[in-house]
Amino acid sequence: MGTQKLKLEVVGSLVLLALLLTVVPMALDPFRLNLMSKYLAFAFVAIGVVLTWGYGGMLSLGQGIFFGLGGYMLAMFLKLEASAPELPDFMVWSSVEQLPLWWAPFQHLGWTLLFIAVLPAALAYLFSYAVFKKRVSGVYFSIVTLALALTMTVLIVGQQGDTGGANGITDFRTLLQWPITTEAAQRTLYFVEVFVLAGVMGVALFVARSRLGKVLIAIRDQEGRVRFSGYNTAHIKAAVFALAAFFSAIGGAFYALQVGLIAPNAIGVVASVEMVIFAAVGGRLSIAGAVLGAVLVGFLRSWLSETFPKPGCTFWAHCFSSWCWCCRTACSGCWTAGGSIAGEKALRLRCAQWS
Repeated sequence: MGTQKLKLEVVGSLVLLALLLTVVPMALDPFRLNLMSKYLAFAFVAIGVVLTWGYGGMLSLGQGIFFGLGGYMLAMFLKLEASAPELPDFMVWSSVEQLPLWWAPFQHLGWTLLFIAVLPAALAYLFSYAVFKKRVSGVYFSIVTLALALTMTVLIVGQQGDTGGANGITDFRTLLQWPITTEAAQRTLYFVEVFVLAGVMGVALFVARSRLGKVLIAIRDQEGRVRFSGYNTAHIKAAVFALAAFFSAIGGAFYALQVGLIAPNAIGVVASVEMVIFAAVGGRLSIAGAVLGAVLVGFLRSWLSETFPKPGCTFWAHCFSSWCWCCRTACSGCWTAGGSIAGEKALRLRCAQWS
């Protein structure tokens, strides 16, 4: 990332965070603010996609796995708190008589947060390192991650007594006996989420501007040359993929906390592809654009569903395809272009060819 573009990226991130902390809470009613919290949860995943896909050239279609892991682990803690001292209701319905052993650590918030931070990242690193060591990349890596997302969904649905099955884990209303369904609590959680998002954006920007970011771009463009220069490209790619998994797990935890449930559809193929769309709409090389893309796609999809229930999805699909085809840098291109005449002419030419 060039110095000028980096400065614009930092300024854009600060402006976006300022809007999220000041204008958005005052402009939106409690229902819409809760929706905003939901979309910001997906922004964590989109930032990770920018690092893996935009900078590293690793298009993962299975980020929903790590998003779901974070959501399920926090939901397990919340569900155990809500049903204590009894077993969760879906276990009772499935004739489970004793709490499964692997649920035991999630009776404590400290262990839960530790698992959310470590487990998805560790699994992501081990899996991706094994794949990248075999020099699997490109579309083949995308297919592998897509298959894993589908497999994880089937696994969760099939374990009704342990995971809640197709319904997922629902009906939790407190966090350490603090009600989380009230408007005041949701507003507080929104601000906490924005501050955590600011930290994640800061880490992502640091990686992008560091030597690691430069090496990552070199791997994306000419991996063979980087490997022959003495770098362990498999380790570097796996480390960045693990960092993206960590971001996704944080987003999943906030999603479960804000929405009040977590289900297999948050892990599946459709959800994972949507997470890539968020980054694509915002610009796959823009950290701030990833957040903007997640919010824009989320609110536009909600508006279309409310206004045009039947043709809304088809209309949105055409809009997204046309937008990404006309402008490769998507939303972030409008900011980083800096009003350049060359960028404007190129965009006009593409639109004219499309029309």
